[in-house]
Amino acid sequence: HVQLVESGGGSVQAGGSLRLSCAASGYTFSSNCVAWFRQFPGKEREGVARLSAGGEIRYYINSVQGRFTISLDNAKNTVYLQMNNLQPNDTANYYCAATRGSRFCRANFPRSDFDYWGQGTQVTVS
Repeated sequence: HVQLVESGGGSVQAGGSLRLSCAASGYTFSSNCVAWFRQFPGKEREGVARLSAGGEIRYYINSVQGRFTISLDNAKNTVYLQMNNLQPNDTANYYCAATRGSRFCRANFPRSDFDYWGQGTQVTVS
């Protein structure tokens, strides 16, 4: 049974930082494509950053490029999303997601590619 558990969300002021964590059980991140998504109220979930090939290939959407960093700690089997210089329009529920059997992510990493999802963690920036 695969379980992804996020943590690290919270409330910060604009310009602040948060680090989200996603720990897995029954699953190995290093062998698969993993990603962070976010969902604004009333909107569809959107991909924010993805990680392929054991952490060697990273991609970010334009709005977070240079501010967010996705990383993988193989020893802890945990994926992180370091978020710096947070802005009010980053306020959303953030989810980690992982594929089943795909070492590389597709370029546009659609939601439909991901088989496993965490429960989400709320990030609020004021």
